[in-house]
Amino acid sequence: MNITVLGGGLIGSAIAHDLSHESAFRVTVADRDEAALRRCTAPNMETRQADLADPELLADVIRDAELVIGAVPGFMGYETLRHVIEAGKNVVDISFFPEDPFTLDDLAKEQDVTAVMDCGLAPGLGNVLMGRMNADMDRIERFLCYVGGLPVARKKPYEYGAVFSPIDVIEEYTRPARYIERGEEIVRPALSDIEEITFPDVGTLEAFNTDGLRTLAVTMDAPNMKEKTMRYPGHAALMKVFRDTGFFDKKEIDVDGVSVAPLDLTARLLFPAWQMVEGEEDLSVMRVIIKGEKDGMQETHTFDLLDRYDRAKGVTSMARTTGYTCAVAARLVADGSYRHAGISPPEYLGAEQPVFDALMDGLHQRDITFSHHMKPS
Repeated sequence: MNITVLGGGLIGSAIAHDLSHESAFRVTVADRDEAALRRCTAPNMETRQADLADPELLADVIRDAELVIGAVPGFMGYETLRHVIEAGKNVVDISFFPEDPFTLDDLAKEQDVTAVMDCGLAPGLGNVLMGRMNADMDRIERFLCYVGGLPVARKKPYEYGAVFSPIDVIEEYTRPARYIERGEEIVRPALSDIEEITFPDVGTLEAFNTDGLRTLAVTMDAPNMKEKTMRYPGHAALMKVFRDTGFFDKKEIDVDGVSVAPLDLTARLLFPAWQMVEGEEDLSVMRVIIKGEKDGMQETHTFDLLDRYDRAKGVTSMARTTGYTCAVAARLVADGSYRHAGISPPEYLGAEQPVFDALMDGLHQRDITFSHHMKPS
């Protein structure tokens, strides 16, 4: 099977390397950045330099693909996914785009395409767990997800390292956060409602609102649902200063006769400060709490994940938890274990017990494992 990975960044390259271990797959990685493509060297793997924002080049890149992986930055994710679906290609996508994916549902059904989107850590695995619990339980009352990717070494002033597309990190801090409370959609500014949580082997982190709930807001009938992003304490306040002062604005302003988008300048200055150097270790932490009813009894299920940098392979934890989730799901689409014409958010995969079991088993084989505790409530 020919598999084309669109985007060879830290996560796209991890997906490509994982898939290239299958002798039945021939993997092609496409990216416009030569440095990114140099990461992608392995048996059964080829590279191609191409500007994926060009529809004609994109069409040519995926022409021979039997399965496509979308790992481009969020700002180009929706259009890329649309072109892939129009080409009639099954696709598993991790790009964090702001548009409603279900606006592509009819197109995917017309093309008989399985289009799995948001298939990473967050959004991704939290949705999978919610899909499974929603199928297992009679009623879900509350879904709460805390998640974050962080450098192990804390360096002032940011105490953060960009382990995926930095522009998507800023998007988390600017896009209004939606959550469900008492059956109603609530919209709050990103970075709001900060709370502190202590995790074993990690320490105290702060959690704040971001727009991570995404498709769960429309696919799940639960009256209370929320996702919060976690960072080291103090990071949210610093990012609010940048945002509220206008440094993250996309609208151009005049600076001595020159039009400049503040975000472009801020990104140029911030990204080197956030750049994680080769070998720098990171961690991913997630806690999902789901409360509901089964057989007349109230239950609270807590899923905890702590994943760390892979020293042996030099793969970041965020690339592992996001990329390997995508790669395992891609295998399930490739071998026909998961088939659904239309848009498939991760909760659809979790709802099918054999698919959920295969996904969790695939992650376990890669040393990514949730602890699961249930208590009557």
